[in-house]
Amino acid sequence: MGSAEIDSERVIAWFRELQDHICQRLAAFEPALDFQIDAWQRPAGGGGDTRVLAEGETFERAGVNFSRVTGDNLPASASARRPELAGRSFIASGVSVVVHPRNPYAPTAHANVRFFVAEKEGEAPVWWFGGGFDLTPFYPFEADAIAWHEAARDACAPFGQALYPRFKHWCDEYFYLPHRDETRGIGGLFFDDFDELGFEDSFAFVRSVGQAFIDAYAPIVERRREHDYGSRERDFQLYRRGRYVEFNLVYDRGTLFGLQSRGRTESILMSMPPLASWQYGYTPISGSAEAALYEGFLKPRDWLGAL
Repeated sequence: MGSAEIDSERVIAWFRELQDHICQRLAAFEPALDFQIDAWQRPAGGGGDTRVLAEGETFERAGVNFSRVTGDNLPASASARRPELAGRSFIASGVSVVVHPRNPYAPTAHANVRFFVAEKEGEAPVWWFGGGFDLTPFYPFEADAIAWHEAARDACAPFGQALYPRFKHWCDEYFYLPHRDETRGIGGLFFDDFDELGFEDSFAFVRSVGQAFIDAYAPIVERRREHDYGSRERDFQLYRRGRYVEFNLVYDRGTLFGLQSRGRTESILMSMPPLASWQYGYTPISGSAEAALYEGFLKPRDWLGAL
């Protein structure tokens, strides 16, 4: 793609706007709290803005991170799929969101949109978008899962009917823990190395995904945040959060890229839940709500009946 087609600064400006918008939507659930805001600089180039809402009535932790980092060589995690790009300088920017509600009946959610430009003197820059969103419930509500995937489908629809099933399948494959033989949650969308629509339409698609995330998630939080729960549900929530930690530290490309590129560790690991637990040999009671999660929500599933 020619450099004339790319407007990196417009993408980065929109990422900042998206961070502001998502923070405003989340803050509406916590009128008594403010986001802690940390602006940071990366010694090797670039910086970012990390915003964390902690210990609220609705959110135990919600983090919304903006970053724009630069470097002389793409980290291994970014060039592994495209080894021909190794050795290029890069600009990497994005917004990442992870929300851990307090109530076990309200699901954890994650979203990310990102933009890479890899450059080498004398050659045209190579660019791509990535991102998506996924939902990690602890207690199963089919209505929430269907609404989530309807939002994912509708975000993709203006850009081609094939995108939702393709990126839904990619999400199911990506957010999978091989050592547990289960998905992290009910999925959503995942895409990477995306440039096939050209710069303008690819950027428009990313904007659609970013907006769809918060429009889909906020109503689910509103429905579930005041659901009655006790110690059993809390213990199960903390146990399932352990899976979230396992995935992020072992498999997540974003975490690996951030650490390999010497990003700000506090911002990279803001995705971690404030509390999690591990139990040895846990098995849910047959017929319980916990068992229903395993039986119907932790394997890839066609939630819309249309794939």
